[in-house]
This record gives sequence, structure tokens and C-alpha cells, in this order.
Amino acid sequence: MSLEFKFNLKKPSFPEAPPQVRNGHGLFLEGDNGAAVILVHGLTGTPQEMRFLASYLNKRGYTVSCPLLANHGEHLEVLKATKWQDFYQSVRNAFMEVKDRRAVFAAGLSMGALLVLLLAEEFPQQVSGVSCISPTLFYDGWNMPWYRCFLPLACSTPIRHFLYFKEDYPYGIKNEAIRERVHRYYTQVRLQDHDAQKVMQYGYPFFPVTLLRELKFLVDHLSNKLAVIHTPTQIIQAVDDDMTSVKNAQFIYDRIRSLKKEIVLLENSYHVITADQEREKAAQKLFEFFDSIYQGKIQKNISYASVS
Repeated sequence: MSLEFKFNLKKPSFPEAPPQVRNGHGLFLEGDNGAAVILVHGLTGTPQEMRFLASYLNKRGYTVSCPLLANHGEHLEVLKATKWQDFYQSVRNAFMEVKDRRAVFAAGLSMGALLVLLLAEEFPQQVSGVSCISPTLFYDGWNMPWYRCFLPLACSTPIRHFLYFKEDYPYGIKNEAIRERVHRYYTQVRLQDHDAQKVMQYGYPFFPVTLLRELKFLVDHLSNKLAVIHTPTQIIQAVDDDMTSVKNAQFIYDRIRSLKKEIVLLENSYHVITADQEREKAAQKLFEFFDSIYQGKIQKNISYASVS
């Protein structure tokens, strides 16, 4: 995707900062195989991004929880004051609701991929496996703007409170039909507008620089944790990812200490793999990775029980 600067110097007509972190209910589908998967959407996205994966996994027996990250769905001025720790707490809360299942897995898109790695680091004995989809550690995709080198400067000065990027074509989507629906909404909306229903369907058209700063803090924090992660890890990334190159996948793969790890490259998608051309292929790869771990866990328990 490409981005452009938008200044908002007018006093907004809605709250400038959240009095408390608000969490939506997200999506929850009960399964029947005893295992659960937490699916985490991206920054300024919604659980709608993960709906196809959720349905795919649930039809194969998994309980699926897709939490709405903290303050997503609220006015942009509320969301932009949220810290990365609040986003992680949303994932942690979802984990606490399913942690007593026979096995718990987690998968995340973009920033969500980083959050599930943190979950694996905090709960190494309880998270059985993770899948990182289009992980976003640094923006180096083919459609990133020339001025991205100035982003660290913008993030470190007070000007960050007044700067926004507007997402532009192709919005991380290669599928033409889906991309055109997003395009119709994104080209009409203004910075001051807030249509909660449209936001929950398409995500936010504008991206506050304050959240870019929070993402940087999250990346710095996670980078120091990668070497202690031993959880089985899958990384799925598009070769033509418009936002983040395959270097992101390789960065994670090279630093984690998991004995079971893999990179899956897709040839016909952009950044939002979970809603794009190869979403079914991605869902199948994710299912196969998690299910191989879960079936192995079941067989191990059966063998242990028979010996006892």
C-alpha cells in the first residue's frame, strides 16, 4: 500500500484520549475437538480480516477466538492514544478464556503476528504453536513511499500527534473485487468521519503516526525476546507483499530457537493474505501445521496413558 500525510490540526468533536481501554467482543466459535486457536487481526484492522480462517478452522473442529484489539472500532482519536501493551492485553485476555483446552494455538496478521509471538514467549508451556502471517517488523514492501526514511523523525517529535497516513491503492489486497469495495469506501471517507459499521468491515482508512511509534516499541520489545522462543512456529508471507518484504519472515525465522519452524511463501497475494487470493491455501497450511502438532500431542497422551 502507499501512504500520504494528512494533518489534523482542528480540535476533534470526539474524545482526544481514552479514559479507559475499551475492548469489543470480537468473534468466538465453539469447536468440538478439544483445541482452540486465537486469531489476531492487524493494527487498525478488525476480526473481519480473520473471518475466513476462523470458519475454516472451526469447520475442522477447533474452537476459534478472534478478539477485537483494544480500542479498535472506536473513534480514531481514541485508538491513536492506545499503547501496544493494551493491544497485547487483548490477546492475553483471549488466551485466558481458552487456556484450559487440550491445546491452544495462535495466529496473527501483520502486527497480530508479533503479538502471538509475545504470547508464545510468555506462555511457552501452554501455547502449542503459532503462525505469523505477513509479520510486520519493518515497512520495506514494494509499495512503501519514498519518505519512509523520515518516519523515525516524525515518530520521535510532538508532530506525531497531528500526522496521519491515508491508506491508498492497493490496500494490501490483490483480489480485484475485494480491493474495489475497499477503494470505494476509502476514497470517500474524511479524517473527521467515523462510521463504526464501515470501520468494523473494512478497518480504518487513516493510520495515526502515534500508532506507528507504538509498533516500533513493540518491535524493539519483541526483538529482544525472539531468541528465547522455542514454540513451533510457522511464518506465511506473500512474495509480492506490498507492505513488508520476505525479509521480515526471515528475520523471525533466523532468531527464534524453535526446533519445528517453517516459512510458507505465497505467489499470488499481497499483505492481507487472510482475505486475499490465496486465503484458502493459507488456511490449509495453517491448519496442517497446527493439526500435526495437535495430533502428535494426542498420540503422546494416548501412549502415556497406555503405559501408565
